[in-house]
Amino acid sequence: MAGGLPWIALTLAFSFAGYGLLRKVVKVESLPGLATETLLLAPFALGDLIWSESTGSDTFGHAGSVIDAMLIFSGPLTAITLFLFAYGTRRLPYTTVGVLQYIAPSLQFACGVFVLHEPFDRVRAIGFAVIWSALIIYAGEGVRLSRKQQARTITA
Repeated sequence: MAGGLPWIALTLAFSFAGYGLLRKVVKVESLPGLATETLLLAPFALGDLIWSESTGSDTFGHAGSVIDAMLIFSGPLTAITLFLFAYGTRRLPYTTVGVLQYIAPSLQFACGVFVLHEPFDRVRAIGFAVIWSALIIYAGEGVRLSRKQQARTITA
């Protein structure tokens, strides 16, 4: 509904931020953490698979062997990617990870505008400019504080 509160966007933003913070704070290595998350979500995934099959909207086994192979290999591929992401974020400052999270949506945006020829009106341009201006200010402040800290370390 246009003009209303963007509940889906807010829910995604807060849940992902909360998840990221929890994963950063809880002292669990990457692979055991990913295994725990997978075990917690497995019953929900199984329920979705059963529901999809019972309603006839399931794809696996109904769309051909190429699609079946892609579905089978998407699991390990996703798990490896998630493991590497969890491993990498443990070694980076959380602020850096937060800024890096804007790269994927920006690339998707660029694909939408330049490849798929999505409309890019003035309002979207302003929103995009405001978001990236804020990120540049935020990153600049981080660099300034880092240099200030390095200068203190050198003089001490």
